[in-house]
Amino acid sequence: MWNNFNIKTFPSETLVYVDGIFRPEFSTLDETEIFSKKYDLPIHIIYTGKIERENTLNINIIIENQPVFLTVDVENNFPGFLNIFIKNAGKNSELRGHIMVKNYSDFACKIITEHDNADTGILLQTKIIGYKNSYSKISATAIINKNCPNTKSDIRLAGYTTDKSAKIRFIPSQRIKSVPNFAEHSAYMMHITEPQENYLRSAGLSGTEVKETITEAFIKDFNLF
Repeated sequence: MWNNFNIKTFPSETLVYVDGIFRPEFSTLDETEIFSKKYDLPIHIIYTGKIERENTLNINIIIENQPVFLTVDVENNFPGFLNIFIKNAGKNSELRGHIMVKNYSDFACKIITEHDNADTGILLQTKIIGYKNSYSKISATAIINKNCPNTKSDIRLAGYTTDKSAKIRFIPSQRIKSVPNFAEHSAYMMHITEPQENYLRSAGLSGTEVKETITEAFIKDFNLF
């Protein structure tokens, strides 16, 4: 299954969603008891497949010293919404997440990360690819509440359009009420430039192959965390 969805796995306790539906047969944890205790292995939340209409993923970390990983790899072919809410109240617990969206239609995503204890970490990288005639909007808000010092917050947004007709809009924001260890928030857009296209064409690639090569490079560049 993981080869089909291009998901990298490692020793962990898993919670798996496919097409927005929880799949207990692929999971080692129960959806209702995910943070009921401390696990020896990291927790890996996997959200993959195709999405339709409105989808919501809630992650509420309350256990101390628990590493959590999030992998989202989804495709949107119809007007769709994805809401991701992450709250970390587990002291010395950290979530590291990678989100990849391939959008062929109209898509909106709301991401809210909230630190509700000291010494918590949320590091999140979101990438979206906009294909021909698509419209994508991603709003990402990082919240560090009062009395939550020494937190680590890093929210990164990256977009790539494969066609001039595709549009991507980012709305980043921060609400910081305690002094963090660090609080980063960034967003950037990538397009195929004429020098890039000419260079790859000179190497013998067709126009389609040029787009495929640069798209694949954008997808695989998930090494920031």
